[in-house]
Amino acid sequence: MAIARKTKAKPAVRYRLRIELAEITPVIWRQVWVEGHIRLVQLHHIIQAAMGWTDAHLHAFKIGDTRYGTPDPEDDPDYPLTDERTVQLDRILTPGLRFEYQYDFGDSWIHLVRVELVKALDQPYGAAAVEAGAGACPPEDSGGSFGYQAFLDKFAADPDDEEVESFFEWAGDDFNPHHFDRHAANAALLRMAWNQWGEK
Repeated sequence: MAIARKTKAKPAVRYRLRIELAEITPVIWRQVWVEGHIRLVQLHHIIQAAMGWTDAHLHAFKIGDTRYGTPDPEDDPDYPLTDERTVQLDRILTPGLRFEYQYDFGDSWIHLVRVELVKALDQPYGAAAVEAGAGACPPEDSGGSFGYQAFLDKFAADPDDEEVESFFEWAGDDFNPHHFDRHAANAALLRMAWNQWGEK
């Protein structure tokens, strides 16, 4: 009778990711620590909180030639999705890996993600943290990188421009495109941790 051998558990690790919005200057970026045992769907929630999005639109990851997301019967069969709920980070992330996270297929906010550092973890804590960052998250539905860059350029050239003032009326007078609140981002991540990262 064959004796089943125990397989060694994979060592726990955490990753430092740099996430930046493509085609926007000055660069809007976040540096985030995540744990290797979480799944891609949980990374989606982490990116949303770290950047400041509201998770109001569809999203997808592109890692190598594979697209990951939450499949839907109405998905385009020409663009198949691998289920992000089944993919653990430590199975696919490697040092230096670069990949994309797309949010809102209409505005198409492309986030460029790079694995900057991998460190051993004594034990998983189920937590994520924003270490650094710059720039405010653009308001939802503000026209993607092209539309938002047009606003930034006009704002830099003439803060009193009518279109700039109209943008602030729509986005809110308290919106500051250059402000990044790390404490608020981490508070959002902490609330998510208490909620066990939403989807399993």
